[in-house]
Amino acid sequence: MPASRSTAQPAEPAVGTAVSMRDLLASCAAADAISRPPRGPEPEKAEPVQRHRTAA
Repeated sequence: MPASRSTAQPAEPAVGTAVSMRDLLASCAAADAISRPPRGPEPEKAEPVQRHRTAA
């Protein structure tokens, strides 16, 4: 009768494909962009009121 192993062996890390940091950051930026609602129209900027100096 063969002896069964009773010692637990550490699990090997999963092997996957490498992803470049550039691609990872681009995918995060894309996910962030599509997860937000569309922006509303920009408010029209009024011209600043110019103050005139009065002669004293």
